[in-house]
Amino acid sequence: MTKTTPDFSFETDAIASGYARVAGVDEVGRGPLAGPVVAAAVVLDPENIPDGLNDSKQVTAKRRDALFDLLHDIADVSIAEADVREIEEHNILRASHLAMVRAVAGLRQPADYALIDGNMVPRGLNTPAGTLVKGDTRSLSIAAASIVAKVWRDRLMVALAQQHPHYGWERNMGYPTPEHKAGLKSHGVTQHHRRTFAPVHNILWQEKNLKP
Repeated sequence: MTKTTPDFSFETDAIASGYARVAGVDEVGRGPLAGPVVAAAVVLDPENIPDGLNDSKQVTAKRRDALFDLLHDIADVSIAEADVREIEEHNILRASHLAMVRAVAGLRQPADYALIDGNMVPRGLNTPAGTLVKGDTRSLSIAAASIVAKVWRDRLMVALAQQHPHYGWERNMGYPTPEHKAGLKSHGVTQHHRRTFAPVHNILWQEKNLKP
């Protein structure tokens, strides 16, 4: 399968339709057992797009960090979260959409149009929007948002790992790796764990039923 490289064509089409400020929107952190889901919205300057923007998974950690800082200097960037309690109260899809809506609302200047990674426009988004499946590999604005969201969340999980050193969050970022699962079995559940996710829920269920 040929790898696609993101470009600015979707943004250009939206601008040609009369939308001056086009935001790319993406989220990261739907799969982990711990930590918030994080979304970013980025409005790029068409005259000043940094080189190397791509799906965050295709970019080295060092390059992601550099792009994160650069994007904050030359683009309109907004980052938002939905926390663990919101993930448990709603579900991970709804929580990720809440984070996306918050990210768009947090831009310094309102976006005229939002390009959403995926196939669903978040409920409650008050900005005209379109969806783009695998958008982080197709749209430069969504690729930028994917990088910003990932760097922000990775740094957050590294910080949380200092408080909770038994789960390897500085390496697995809360994803259900063998190291993380072993930590759950040995040290139990923290306030940052998503209690509705099966591996965490099962441990809580076992603890409850083992109590005398």
